[in-house]
Amino acid sequence: MALKQQFPMTSLFSMASMTDVIFLLLIFFMVTSTIVFPTALEVNLPQSSEQTALKPTTQVVVYADGSMSVVTPTDPKPVKVDADQLQAVLLLDRQQSAEPRVIAIYADEAVTYGDIVKILDMGARNSLNMVLATKPAPASARM
Repeated sequence: MALKQQFPMTSLFSMASMTDVIFLLLIFFMVTSTIVFPTALEVNLPQSSEQTALKPTTQVVVYADGSMSVVTPTDPKPVKVDADQLQAVLLLDRQQSAEPRVIAIYADEAVTYGDIVKILDMGARNSLNMVLATKPAPASARM
């Protein structure tokens, strides 16, 4: 007994549904790729398990209005200085000391990053060891 086919077989394959699936996958990957990679800069911060051997001895405090004060080991009282005097005070402090000094910069949160970079750049040009403090300035360094 032979079975009869009710529908005729065609040798063609419809690609309409396949293109719809590919199009949806393309849209899905385009949308998720913008979520996975944010448009921010990746910053690699240095890491260390050891503390620095040199403790900051000179403190520079930058206030919100742009004024600065310096506390040195030879003069523990805060001295108000401007940008030009700061370089002279720090270089004089370095010449008076036989051991290497580390200068800690404490800045108010309202101070722009550009102003802090100018001070760090001045220290780099004069071969001064400078660090940017992440904690508030001690009460003895504030005016």
